[in-house]
Amino acid sequence: MSGTTRRQILTSIGLMGGAAALYQAMTVLGHAAESRFTGPPNLQTHRKGQTVLVLGAGLAGMLAAYELRKAGYSVRILEYQARTGGRNWTLRGGDRVAEMGGAVQDVKFAAGNYINPGPWRVPYHHRALLHYCRAFGVSLEPFIQLNYNALVHSSDTFGGKPQRYRDVAADFTGNVAELLAKSIDSHTLDKELTQEDRARVREAMRGWGVLDGDMRYTSTLHLGSRRGWDQRPGGGPDGAPVPVSTSSLLDRHDLFAPPVWQALSYFMNYEMQTTMFQPVGGVDMIGKGFAAQVSDLFTMNARVTRIAQDDHGVSVSWTHTETGATAVEKADWCVCTIPLSILSQIDVQVSPAMRAAIGAVPYTSHIKMGLEFKRRFWEEDEGIYGGISFTSQEISQISYPSYGFHKPGPAVLLGAYTKNMAGLDIAGMTPAERIELGLKQGEVFHSQYRKEFSNGVAVAWSRMPGSLGCCAMWSEESRKQHYRNLTTMDGRVVLAGEHASYLGCWQEGALLSSLDAITQLNKRAQAN
Repeated sequence: MSGTTRRQILTSIGLMGGAAALYQAMTVLGHAAESRFTGPPNLQTHRKGQTVLVLGAGLAGMLAAYELRKAGYSVRILEYQARTGGRNWTLRGGDRVAEMGGAVQDVKFAAGNYINPGPWRVPYHHRALLHYCRAFGVSLEPFIQLNYNALVHSSDTFGGKPQRYRDVAADFTGNVAELLAKSIDSHTLDKELTQEDRARVREAMRGWGVLDGDMRYTSTLHLGSRRGWDQRPGGGPDGAPVPVSTSSLLDRHDLFAPPVWQALSYFMNYEMQTTMFQPVGGVDMIGKGFAAQVSDLFTMNARVTRIAQDDHGVSVSWTHTETGATAVEKADWCVCTIPLSILSQIDVQVSPAMRAAIGAVPYTSHIKMGLEFKRRFWEEDEGIYGGISFTSQEISQISYPSYGFHKPGPAVLLGAYTKNMAGLDIAGMTPAERIELGLKQGEVFHSQYRKEFSNGVAVAWSRMPGSLGCCAMWSEESRKQHYRNLTTMDGRVVLAGEHASYLGCWQEGALLSSLDAITQLNKRAQAN
């Protein structure tokens, strides 16, 4: 390994485990890090009343406005949409989704049901977001990530039949343990392990993989405690459990297929580890908590058309999206949180280096579908309470609600969370066609889909006018070339948002970038 470069290592990990695994490897190698939040910034301005114009009322923009005003700045916020929160967004019955191209979807969910088209969960180590949730009174509840009774599906494995996550995990672990034990017994690892370590690893494999006395992964009574039973333990004279038969264990060849082990490794990634939280009532409760702190600063429906600056200040031209009226706002400083996918189309007076950085970062094309069903059949029929099921189909994932357990009546699950090219392909469909695809592919997991379906909504982020994509897609090369130029204050303009962080696609990244941006601005303002 001495001749292997970090780039080669990261490339291999990325190909095997995907973006989340790559991010974790980058963290270990010092290229990325968890949230560094230790507390709100200590901004001290000696010139009260300096003005700041914040562009965008997502979390990054609202946090910048909140902290800058606390420090004595006079702040205003221009927001393109008619609502605050940006991609922090929840859809409920009565809402309407209008996308580029003219398609409109009216959300018909029953009262109390919702779907989060953008962010939907908060890791325990996203300290900035958790801090402001506490400060702003946003109630949180557990978000169930890993459910051993959820399902894993690949069209090319196990005859195309979904398997319980529990069974896949047990059989994968057991097979790996057996293979490693055989390697020890055949002295393959004598050069790698001492005699004492070989004995310890062998015993560890027996327990970890639930192997029998001959170090084989096969049906035993003890395996039932890991994998379940053909007949569960009961009461009375005939209550003895019956373990699954050896013939029921999953095929080793299929277990080692990429879609299968990638589903198993998903929850090992640092950003996906428990404990996870969600706001009670929808993720936009976070956005509403932020908005309540700066409610008097907003100008809504303001489409920015030009950002200019000189040695004395910043001027921003904008057009009202409903009336067509135009205006120019002036300020001493500007915090711009407009997504790069939109900002790259605006006349922005910044250095060539920053301008190149703004245009260098593409955005993801996620699709999220909220499907409402007449009843919680996944709970009532199959005992699935929260968690995620995985598939190799275009819908990629379905996630069961982590609230309202045992509640009668309709409920909404996340019927698709697509990525990459699948997201672009499905975005080209009509909303009705997207929902039909979600139902067709969801039937692979649950035969009740068609019978129980009520209504749905399918959000294509590449068609959302406010962002034209879900989140920024930095590559290692683009970060090396453009990241510092993008995140360093340029004259009187500084950028913020998830795109200006190493925690891209997460709300925490947006907040951390905002805190860094206003720290830079405050330092520049004091030196000015």
